[in-house]
Amino acid sequence: MIEIKATPFFWQNLRKNQIAGMWLFLGAKRSLDWVAPTPIQLLFWGVAGCLANVLFSWLSTGEQGDFNPQGLISYLLWPFIALIAGIFLSQRTEWQRIMLVPAILWLVLDVNVALLQSLLQYLGQQDLLPNFSYRYLPDLFMLLFVWQSLALVWVLARTLRWPWWERILILLTTLFTLVVWQLSVQDQPIWKVEPVQPTLTEKALYAQSDLLQQDLQALQPSLYADTQWYFMGVAGAAYQDVFKSEVERIKAQFDTRFGMYGRSIALINNDATTETLPMATPTSIQRTLNRIGSLMNRDNDVLFLYLTSHGLVNQFELSVEPIAMDTMDPKWLRQALDSTGIRWRVIVISSCYSGSFIPALQSPDTLIITASAADRESFGCHNELDYTYFGRAFFDEALRENNSLQSAFTQAQKTVTKWEMAQGFEPSEPQWVVGENMKLILPQFERSLFPNAAVNISPTPKQTIPFMLKAK
Repeated sequence: MIEIKATPFFWQNLRKNQIAGMWLFLGAKRSLDWVAPTPIQLLFWGVAGCLANVLFSWLSTGEQGDFNPQGLISYLLWPFIALIAGIFLSQRTEWQRIMLVPAILWLVLDVNVALLQSLLQYLGQQDLLPNFSYRYLPDLFMLLFVWQSLALVWVLARTLRWPWWERILILLTTLFTLVVWQLSVQDQPIWKVEPVQPTLTEKALYAQSDLLQQDLQALQPSLYADTQWYFMGVAGAAYQDVFKSEVERIKAQFDTRFGMYGRSIALINNDATTETLPMATPTSIQRTLNRIGSLMNRDNDVLFLYLTSHGLVNQFELSVEPIAMDTMDPKWLRQALDSTGIRWRVIVISSCYSGSFIPALQSPDTLIITASAADRESFGCHNELDYTYFGRAFFDEALRENNSLQSAFTQAQKTVTKWEMAQGFEPSEPQWVVGENMKLILPQFERSLFPNAAVNISPTPKQTIPFMLKAK
């Protein structure tokens, strides 16, 4: 039998218990060689456990919410069970010194686990962890919580030489109890954020039709003499500000540098602008495309369509709570564009898996640029940012330094890859797919997009590239 004893000195006992907790984390019986069970140590580690778990719960809510006493009571249930188990073990083994051991060991390990979880949570909120790790953090936190109890049972079972069937039974019972408890207290965290039901104000409800109509009426018809570009920006997900900021900044860039004022429009989903800006819905997108199509010279003018939001394979998110809104899929977008008669199209999509839109949108007269390949994620969707990664690299940097879309894309592709490699992200692999007709005529179109640049148009062996091309 291992001899358990404590010293008269608080700090020595504290140090010994910390070492015991480290050995317990490894599932080693040596933890019982170090543990110093005293009532003062039990009280200290109990308070430390409460504080560490309050910290973790607070960080988990994004440093918001309110203290929930019920959550703290639920947490204290576990050291109380460990204390009851210690009393039972002391009676069963006539080993009185073991009475406080289970509770103290559990608390020591729990304090260290809670502090580790708090550190990981903080690093995650600061975007300092590798991208792949975020999907595994909840599972890691659950595993650590379960292990600290199973490790204690395992060490005690080996030390007290319980029969194998008794070890298995107690381990399974402990595991079952942990899982049931975790599921039952999910709605009672120590730090709780009360859910706020999304609402749409009456003013926004009646204003949306007028807001869209005003912006559509402000669009100017083509002059027909020269090639003119029309810009349409769509910010899809209302609950993240980066999409709104990005579309607004890019529209301003196109209005000023590219001279599209009066030929640009933005449809923006954002929780703060439902009363002031037209929303991006399938209906508003279709109406806007129809309006632009009716104003354009369909033979000479070009539509620059920019879409930014979250996405899945063949899905582009459009959302404004509490409105029930369908996501946009590539087939619908292709039909919406075709119905307008707009021929020349430059479509840029910034979302995860945006490359999955390419097959449906391809045509001889279309240039498609996506922030990611069909099976890859893209990055930079945070409220603190003004642009997504691709949006900043392509629009805010490359298009300010280059006088052709292809050279701007090439530079942006390299920039995004460099940023992703520096942060350990899987490369998003931005895509460039251009139709045969668009590839030939794009340098001619870029003369009006970059009027101050000398755009060289390479001649064919017999004649220069014709301005008008027939669609296949």
